[in-house]
Amino acid sequence: MAINGVLPLWKEKGMTSHDCVFKLRKILKTKKVGHTGTLDPEVDGVLPICIGGATKVAEYITDQGKTYEAEVTIGFSTETEDATGAIVESDLSEKAVTRKQLLEALEALTGEITQIPPMYSAVKVNGKKLYEYARQGIPVERPKRTVRIDSIELLSDDEQWSGQELKFSIRIRCGKGTYIRTLAVQIGEKLGYPAHMSKLTRTASGKFDAGDCKTLAEVEELAQNGAIGTILKPLSYGLSSFPFFEIDRKDFFAIKNGQVLDRHPLMAEHEFLVFTVGGEPLALYKRHPEKADKMKPEKMFGSPKMDEV
Repeated sequence: MAINGVLPLWKEKGMTSHDCVFKLRKILKTKKVGHTGTLDPEVDGVLPICIGGATKVAEYITDQGKTYEAEVTIGFSTETEDATGAIVESDLSEKAVTRKQLLEALEALTGEITQIPPMYSAVKVNGKKLYEYARQGIPVERPKRTVRIDSIELLSDDEQWSGQELKFSIRIRCGKGTYIRTLAVQIGEKLGYPAHMSKLTRTASGKFDAGDCKTLAEVEELAQNGAIGTILKPLSYGLSSFPFFEIDRKDFFAIKNGQVLDRHPLMAEHEFLVFTVGGEPLALYKRHPEKADKMKPEKMFGSPKMDEV
């Protein structure tokens, strides 16, 4: 029987997101498996995996907000902006940072901010990934990007941090494309010291959080027992950031066949709209790029029978 749905995986440290996909293809005996946003090997946490027909919504899960818990170390920076890279700048002076100073730095980095992606990242410049340039020692101008930081919460009650090397933990809620490594460096810059991200865990991705997740070993056990369906989430989970509208019989065939239609009132405030039949997604429509009063199909998800309408 074909497996379809979104599997909430807890990615463990020491493996890439692609490693997880490779292992799941073998465990689930299917090639149609895709992840929803790369996590570096040293990072653990929530990694929703789309299987079967649910691979159609992988990009929308990737675009949803994320929550991370990170440890920031003040005192030295690295070429990778995390704990794996060689040190590029060090400050061994005795430091003292108050809670007020740190909270002000975090506040200044909340909202829409500009980041320059790390050289050791998968961002492409002229069709080539930045880390490929970095490994070859080729200097290249990195593109600035605007990202959204919804909140940064300090996970400590300390009133002051002092010493040559300071460490503190934060919880970040952010939009797509945010580099937490770079955010750690930016926090250090606000405080006047070199810094890097020393630990990172993703605790939520869209509607998925740590409590939903299973490790690869747990997934394998469930698959062997024929119980993999107990943890799969429906395709609609991947579309949860969009409004849903249940269609009636008169609109069924037009939407099923992907016709351009008059724009739905819900699109006054939303770029996308999910049309459902019996609560299940039939099609994802978007505003028409050239006709302001129209909408057109973005993705089609299936063909429910007419008697289901």
